Amino acid sequence: MFAALSLRRATTLSGQMARWGLLIVLLYLLVALLTPLLLQLGLLPDVNAGLDNPIYAAPSPQHWCGTDRLGRDVCVRTLAGSGVALQVVLLALVAALVVGVPLGMVSGYLGGWLDRSLVLLMDTLYTLPVLLLSVVLAFLLGKGLPNAAAALCVVYIPQYFRVVRNQTAQVKAELFVEAARSLGAGPLWVLRRYLLRNVITSVPVLLTLNAADAVLVLGGLGFLGLGLPDTVPEWGSDLQQALTALPTGIWWTALFPGVAMFVLVLGLSFLGEGLESWLSGSDGTRAAR
Repeated sequence: MFAALSLRRATTLSGQMARWGLLIVLLYLLVALLTPLLLQLGLLPDVNAGLDNPIYAAPSPQHWCGTDRLGRDVCVRTLAGSGVALQVVLLALVAALVVGVPLGMVSGYLGGWLDRSLVLLMDTLYTLPVLLLSVVLAFLLGKGLPNAAAALCVVYIPQYFRVVRNQTAQVKAELFVEAARSLGAGPLWVLRRYLLRNVITSVPVLLTLNAADAVLVLGGLGFLGLGLPDTVPEWGSDLQQALTALPTGIWWTALFPGVAMFVLVLGLSFLGEGLESWLSGSDGTRAAR
């Protein structure tokens, strides 16, 4: 009885987390898609237009989230920052996925010196703190959206490699893989036909959790002045610029970008944890299938 109640509670909790996380992420995607359109139609002021606005104006009907030190509308920059964050994070993680998954599969399947060399390289990168490595890469590459995405990509490749490589090494020992190899199936056929679908199941969870982490890392790069140019609306950069005004009681320039970043990270984390519970079968629904 207690086990059934615990199982039902786990099912409800993981399902609610996944639904709330998906709702938050979809809301941010909608904002990211609509904001450039509204800016292009002139329904929102330009993200860098502040010459005609008072500086550090408190939230009002004219400027719902107030203005910053240059008179720029905080609300517009916060909305536009969602598109910038999602664009950089999506570009970085897709690139990391495209590189890390094939490398992990080839390394885990072939083994030998190639596997040892790749494991040594990826473990070295993995042991470095994420923010520290991204700071070094961003400093070397310089500011810019592609450079920020490249810095984040290199940081997350080892995570996909390690997960996929370990699962590939386990699955290749299964009887159905041995049978396929004994019938003359080549490495590419075995990897594509038998291994890929068995090792790819953990990637969606890792992708969402890495996305939450990447939003914070991108914000950290912007806060340190290493992410994107100052003209690009980015939450970390806006928080850094708001830091000097915060002790004087000007709270709105830091509050809204900070809340926007926090809610997006929370939504991605909820989605990742909900997916992990469902895929692992800890809620009982998947395990029963």
